[in-house]
Amino acid sequence: MLILFLIVFIDLVGFGIIIPLLPFYAEHFQASPAIVGLVMATYSAAQFVAAPLWGRLSDRIGRRPVLLATLAGAALSYLWLGFAGSLAVLFLARAAGGFMAGNIATAFAYVADVTTPENRARGMGAIGAGFGLGFIAGPAIGGLLAGADPVHADFQSPALAAALASALAFLLALFILPESLPPERRAQLSASSASGRRSPFRQALARPQIRLLIALAFLAVFVFAGMEATFAMWSRRQFGWGPEQNGYLFAFVGLLSAGIQGGLVGRLAKRFGESRLIVAGAALLAIGLALIPLAATIPALLTAMVIAGTGFSLISPALNSLTSLTAGEGTIGGVMGVARSATTLARVVGPAWAGFLFSWLGKDWPYVAGALVMVGVVGLGLYALKGRAEPSG
Repeated sequence: MLILFLIVFIDLVGFGIIIPLLPFYAEHFQASPAIVGLVMATYSAAQFVAAPLWGRLSDRIGRRPVLLATLAGAALSYLWLGFAGSLAVLFLARAAGGFMAGNIATAFAYVADVTTPENRARGMGAIGAGFGLGFIAGPAIGGLLAGADPVHADFQSPALAAALASALAFLLALFILPESLPPERRAQLSASSASGRRSPFRQALARPQIRLLIALAFLAVFVFAGMEATFAMWSRRQFGWGPEQNGYLFAFVGLLSAGIQGGLVGRLAKRFGESRLIVAGAALLAIGLALIPLAATIPALLTAMVIAGTGFSLISPALNSLTSLTAGEGTIGGVMGVARSATTLARVVGPAWAGFLFSWLGKDWPYVAGALVMVGVVGLGLYALKGRAEPSG
């Protein structure tokens, strides 16, 4: 488990390095805010397509070959990104990177292979921590390498650093990571996948409460991903910020999120119940998004981002928890898979939507519209979730 944690952490450092860079990279090629949103969405779109393909392939040939191929492919995609000479190449490089990032499902499948039902949650949590810590370190490193000047940012060094991180993760997997799936189990999983591929979607969408929870998760990620995709462009226009300042801010929000999700959500859920956390998180996210356009000073902006980050850090795990509790023992895996597909799709649609609002209506509108959407989520939560998942102690 330790080696898989390190691989995931290093790989996510590479992914995070690119985050504060991309909007400036796209604008370097004269991309409009709408096109920047599409660049940001391309990665998640390719990941959405690739995840089930890599997952099914890993059922047939094993987890290790898929992880090795995708880590090597990720390193090459970052090299391609670093030497992009046009907007079209930037799109293609991000699509390639997203396709390789479909290995996330394979990494979690590896955890399921090597853990028992009793310690699986701990294993999944450890890999989730690798994701979170990588995403905290990555943006800070990327921003530092790219520099503070939005006009003359260094686009190549962060991409090369990301390629190096993925190459290091590949070498760790090549020399240390064993295969987790024996041949007989591969045949069994492959047959099961072929016979019941669509059943999780039918099971999830046939139940109104599950449909609602998945819809709420989609909307929360939709508006937060829109904020992430457009914030660097907004901060450039509002404060003259470059990649470095944005990298530090994203790292700060990631650290805040890790602290809340790792140490606070569990205790709050026991005391207040998941349904109340969903409503509270949606309300805080709405308030934080609404405050961003009003932020004329750095302290005001930090306040808005803390409120928004806290809201998202509450609503996301609370929705995951309530969804798993509502699903029941026999369908948890399938329902959670559908929920993850929905949130990945939200990371496709959200940046594209926010980018078009930024272009058509102005830099503040992605946040105003996002706040209104979250007000709607608060209303749905109060109406439909009241009385569910009450505190257990």
